[in-house]
Amino acid sequence: MALLGIDLGTSGVKVLILDTRGSTLSVSKASYEVRSPQPGRAESDPDAWWRATITAVRAATAQIPQVEITAIGFSGQMHGVVPTDEEGRPTRAALLWADTRAEEELQCYLDLPPALLEQLANPLVPGMAGPLLCWVADHEPSVYKATCWALQPKDWLRCRLTDSFATDPSDASATLLYNLPADRWADEVIDALGLKRELFAPVLASGESAGMLSGQAARELGLSPGLPVATGAADTAAAALGAGLLAPGPIQLTLGTGAQVVQLIAKPQADPTRRTHLYRAADGANWYRMAAVQNAGLVLDWVRRALNATWEELYESANRVPPGSAGLMFLPYLTRERPHHPNPGGAGAFLGMRIDHRREHLLHAALEGVAFGIRAALDALPGASNESTLRLAGGGSIHPAWRQMLADILGRELWAVDTPDASARGAALLAGIANGIWDNAAATASIAPPVHLVAIPRGRKAVYEEVYAKFKRLPASGT
Repeated sequence: MALLGIDLGTSGVKVLILDTRGSTLSVSKASYEVRSPQPGRAESDPDAWWRATITAVRAATAQIPQVEITAIGFSGQMHGVVPTDEEGRPTRAALLWADTRAEEELQCYLDLPPALLEQLANPLVPGMAGPLLCWVADHEPSVYKATCWALQPKDWLRCRLTDSFATDPSDASATLLYNLPADRWADEVIDALGLKRELFAPVLASGESAGMLSGQAARELGLSPGLPVATGAADTAAAALGAGLLAPGPIQLTLGTGAQVVQLIAKPQADPTRRTHLYRAADGANWYRMAAVQNAGLVLDWVRRALNATWEELYESANRVPPGSAGLMFLPYLTRERPHHPNPGGAGAFLGMRIDHRREHLLHAALEGVAFGIRAALDALPGASNESTLRLAGGGSIHPAWRQMLADILGRELWAVDTPDASARGAALLAGIANGIWDNAAATASIAPPVHLVAIPRGRKAVYEEVYAKFKRLPASGT
């Protein structure tokens, strides 16, 4: 008996098969393209997601052909939107979280009465489903007219498996169309924005069964028809569950394409400065605060490719170059940053370059710049100063030299969660809850992955405090 978790990321899908004792039996990945047809735009072809999912599921099950899959769960990239017709066929390419085309549409939100803005309990970001849908309505009216459902990415993928439409609170609360205090769709906001209320799917619990695997999808995936399929959760919420973050208190840093600093809280308390986010957790009991960083692994990958470096060369530069990169600084803002940053629209740049700088200095400066960006997010998270340690999760956080740099710059002990695939694992756990293996998320505590100390701040912490202070004084525009 095993559980299949599908994590639909920005540039690839990951499939994990978990047994009921919490052991990972197999993992597989398949990638797809993120398109940018114009500057500031980020789109993806949902049909490519489906093809990649078929590939990854078949590869994962082929590794353990004797194991029976009994339920399926989902995790997925947040905020974007997949407009579809009444049968779930996309009416255009999916618009993703990194898309900034809806900047002008944010004015529609700023014009809302304060009481309605308070319902959203979040900063206004153009890459969320609400502003993006407003843009579609304004600029592609024929597409908007043909659209019957506005789905979150993982909800569209689950629809391909079950032919049913639903979402969960963790994803819905990240759309700028959700009433956080009331824990429901913000009908008054949707109406005030002029959007069609019928676009938004019913909200089911993350660990609730949202349907059964259809015969057609089963044939394509190579699975048995009729398997229960959990609603699933947003990737950050699923990662918290998969990493065993089940109670308020600890702070977790997850590193991947982006980075997220997360802390569970028992009640929906919004950041009064509106610099950080508040969303529903996957456990159905808590909420979580989040300071999100757009420019993390996405930027490191860009720098690595631009400088023709391997990942090992990039991370090893943390050992080969002293703090401060001999005066070279890197602003990591290759995409618009989240509102915790004083100038979220700033641009990226290498600053202070001299003839004696070598490629390893540029690589090291890139690591420092991303780490400083994470430090800025951590500093903005309400209550973060009360915690002296960080839980560390995500596939972008495993290199020892990178971990040590993070500990020195963040000034915290780092305790790694012993699972590199937290979101996919969380998706599999939700499948188990939907199938009755566990009563609820809290019951998965017995199989939570262990954590262990991997880095403590060293003597470089004091040096990095000076470099970070200099970083904060740099011109945010990169000019």
